[in-house]
Amino acid sequence: MTKIVFLDRDTIGPAVTITRPSFPHEWVEYGKTPETEVAGRIREADIVITNKAPVREASIKAAPKLKMITVAATGYDVIDLAFAKERGIVVSNVRGYAVNTVPEHTFALIFALRRSIVGFREDVIAGEWQRANQFCFFNHPIRDLANSTIGIFGGGTLGQSVARIAKALGMKVMFAGRKGAAKAAEGYTPFETVLEEADIITLHMPLKPETRDLIGIEEFRRMKRHPLIINTARGGLVNEADLVTALDEGLIAGAGFDVLTKEPPAADNPLLIVLDRPNVILTPHVAWASDEAMQALWAQVIGHVENFEKGTPSNAL
Repeated sequence: MTKIVFLDRDTIGPAVTITRPSFPHEWVEYGKTPETEVAGRIREADIVITNKAPVREASIKAAPKLKMITVAATGYDVIDLAFAKERGIVVSNVRGYAVNTVPEHTFALIFALRRSIVGFREDVIAGEWQRANQFCFFNHPIRDLANSTIGIFGGGTLGQSVARIAKALGMKVMFAGRKGAAKAAEGYTPFETVLEEADIITLHMPLKPETRDLIGIEEFRRMKRHPLIINTARGGLVNEADLVTALDEGLIAGAGFDVLTKEPPAADNPLLIVLDRPNVILTPHVAWASDEAMQALWAQVIGHVENFEKGTPSNAL
C-alpha cells in the first residue's frame, strides 16, 4: 500500500479541509518536522508532502521507496531538485492558486503605507486627535495611487495580476527588465529606469542565485522618487541591512514586507529594529494564505498525488 507522509500540516491554516487521495493508502501526518527528523520520518514513504520542511540529499538517500515529493507551495527551494531527478523521483509544485491573495495583500500594504494608515491609527490611539483642536491633523504624508508609477519586478502570473489592479487604479505600470541586461526584452523597461522612475516597487519573483540581493544599497541610491518597497515574494531578494540604511537615509518612503531571509526572524535581523516606525509594515509570510487560496492549494496537492498514482504526473518540475 502506498505510504504518504505529510511533514508539516501546521503550515496550512486550520480552516482548510485536508482531503486525502481516493486510492488505498497509508496516511502519516506531522504538525511540524525539524530538518534533523526528516530522514527518519520519510524512511518508508512512497510519497512525501512538504511545504517548508526541507527534503535534501541525505534525507532522499534514506528513503529508498520514495517516488514522489509534492511541495505544498510554488517555491521549491526546500527540495534538492537535482538529486531527486537523479534518483528518478517526481517533484511537483502548486501554481496559480495565489492569483488573488498575493496581489490583494500587496495592495493592502501599498494602501496602508501610501496613506499612512498605521501612523494615523497610532496617533489616534495616543490621543493626538483630541489634542489637534480641529477636525483633522496632518502628522503623516497622504498620497494617491492614481497617476503614480508602479515598478513590478517579475512578469509572471502574480506580477501580471498586480499590474491589472494597478491599471484599474489609474497607475502607470512598468515591468522591470533583468538586472545587468544590455537591453530590456519587449514589454519590459530597463532595470535601472524602473529604479529611477517608480513611486512604488513591488517584487514577484523567485529567489535564485541571480536574484539574491537584487536590491541593495547601490539600487536604493538610484531611486530618485523615494519609492515604497513591497516584498511579498521571497526573503533575500532585498538586502535587509541595506533596506534599513535606505530607510534611515530617506532613500525610500517606506517598506512593506511579508517575507524575510530567515523565518521566523532571527534575533539579529536588522528589520526588527525599525518595526515601530509608521512607514514600516512586516507581516508573517501570510500574503499567500487566504482561506480560499489555501483550499485551492490543497486541492492541487491532492490532484498531483492522484495524477501520479494514475501514471500522469502533473506540474512536474
